[in-house]
Amino acid sequence: MSERLEKHQESLKKQREAVKFRLKKLAARQSEITKKSSVIRKNIIRKYQEIQAALDEDLRITLSHLEMEERAAVAALDGLMERNCSLIQEIEQDLARLGVALDQTRAEAEAMSFFSHPEQHDMETVDRVMDVLNRTDPSSVNLDEAKAEQILSLTNNMLLLISSQTPIMKKLIESYSSEVCLDPETSHPKLIVSHRGDSATYTDTWQQLQDLPGRFDTTLNVISLQSFTSGRHYWELDVTGKTYWELGVTYPTIPRKGTTEDCWLGRGHESWCVEFFDGEYTAWHGGVPHQLPFTKRFRRIGIMCSFPAGSVTFLEADKMTPLFSFCAGTFSNCLHLALCPGHDHNGANAKPIVICNTPSPTSDL
Repeated sequence: MSERLEKHQESLKKQREAVKFRLKKLAARQSEITKKSSVIRKNIIRKYQEIQAALDEDLRITLSHLEMEERAAVAALDGLMERNCSLIQEIEQDLARLGVALDQTRAEAEAMSFFSHPEQHDMETVDRVMDVLNRTDPSSVNLDEAKAEQILSLTNNMLLLISSQTPIMKKLIESYSSEVCLDPETSHPKLIVSHRGDSATYTDTWQQLQDLPGRFDTTLNVISLQSFTSGRHYWELDVTGKTYWELGVTYPTIPRKGTTEDCWLGRGHESWCVEFFDGEYTAWHGGVPHQLPFTKRFRRIGIMCSFPAGSVTFLEADKMTPLFSFCAGTFSNCLHLALCPGHDHNGANAKPIVICNTPSPTSDL
């Protein structure tokens, strides 16, 4: 007996050491991932800073050209204004001398001398005024507005280019779009699946459907016909006008029958989901809820599944705002898209859930 207990004790010690070694490896891996993520973030931040610096420098050069041309035009107008001011001063001096001559009779001779031919002086003054006015036409000084329009057009093209590439995550994630359609043979009898398999709508009428092994009979679920075992996949679902829904991914082993909690998306270990109900968002997996800090009723929800990373990420699809991400490590089975359009929610939840990336309709869908 003693020998057997000692052997058992030795075995337990070995198992303990194995677990300790695994813990050490996990901690090292955790540290490695943190460091890699930090390096990736720093590299991305640096690239964004370089882009910003390049744009700032281009803006500085463009504005310096415009400012230089503005200074030249303003200086030219200053010169023209100075010529007009000089002419006004000359006219003012003539008026002053004429006033003095008219007021002082003792200066009559001088006045007669200066204004012996007033008509001639009038003509000379008119000629000088007309000459200055002709030479100082304000419309003669212009900015190169055609060039400015070209600059504006080029900057608009740059804006369109940048806008077409941003958000960067939208361009990247949408490149992983995978076509799916819903499998009507899995849908709950109170769900209407469209002919194309691209939408599911709740109905209060229990449909007389064949009781197949894969059909959900309690929870208002339906899953995709297609399954995925590798790579990265992205789906967008339109939930406009809905007040209650659940969206996610699931293994094909999710329970389909009965009232067990595991039949609900995210309540068991076979599925991952985000739920919207009564204005609140909750992420679920393994029966563990994660309350999300969002209150806005989103129009589209994106689901990104990455087999290399072992992750399921939920997004607000219009701006690619992250909602929540699960890390499963390694998926143990193929994955299906899964959804629950929810009950009528006091008449406020009649809209369907629509899959935005679906294949072309086929004869048997």
